[in-house]
Amino acid sequence: MRHATLPCLAVFVSLLSTVRAQGEDPVTRLENSPRHHEWVNIKTDAGRTVRTFVAFPEAPGPTAALVVIHENRGLNVWARSFADQMAEAGYLAIAPDLLSGTGPDGGGTEAFGSADAARNGIYKLPDEQVGADLDAVIAFAQKHPAGTGVVAAAGFCWGGGKSFAHAATNSGVSAACVFYGTAPQDDATYQAISAPVYGFYGGNDHRITGAVPEVKKKMETLGKKYDPVAYEGAGHAYMRAGESASEGDPNYEARAKSLVRLKGILSELTKEKQ
Repeated sequence: MRHATLPCLAVFVSLLSTVRAQGEDPVTRLENSPRHHEWVNIKTDAGRTVRTFVAFPEAPGPTAALVVIHENRGLNVWARSFADQMAEAGYLAIAPDLLSGTGPDGGGTEAFGSADAARNGIYKLPDEQVGADLDAVIAFAQKHPAGTGVVAAAGFCWGGGKSFAHAATNSGVSAACVFYGTAPQDDATYQAISAPVYGFYGGNDHRITGAVPEVKKKMETLGKKYDPVAYEGAGHAYMRAGESASEGDPNYEARAKSLVRLKGILSELTKEKQ
């Protein structure tokens, strides 16, 4: 596993576009965003309705799409703000609320009333339902007129684990970006993975990173691409914690470097598919 340390001058140049995002709270960012946002209802094959937030890039033509899979707090303001940042970077960002229809009175994330309540709801979701929801969202992304048909997934914490696992069940995923999420537990999932997997981890998050060497060994044995990077000094959920941290803080630096890396992955993926 690679370990990322303090960025060099070349990386600092790439970081310039992320400074503003790290200085704004999520609510302010969404309210001030010049980009078009909309809510859509995506139907699954099982008949469920997945309420989904879509952020559109300001681009002259179709772009690759990024499916943003939220952490165990549900599709909160932070997750939607991240989708807006990806739209700012030039990509069609699609963020489903996987708690859709499971909250009080049939609501989604917002109906739970607190992060703890949403977290409890998340861990009651059947894996099959989550998988079917993501399949429907990916199909929506592939066919969207603002997209090129190229779809990557980026998940955080609980969503990171889902991003990793879904690379094995949906060939429509061209790349899976796993932000401090757990890896699959069964060999069959590893064997079925068809997309490159990129790991983004906090160096001080041993609960997650402790398993990375074994995961890397499994992926290499199977000839699968797995590129994990641990960001020195950063903790779990550093993408969220780094937003309000000061420059020089490990979470701030990890978040900034991760955004540069993610944008680079998406850029290369777009070029490969052209």
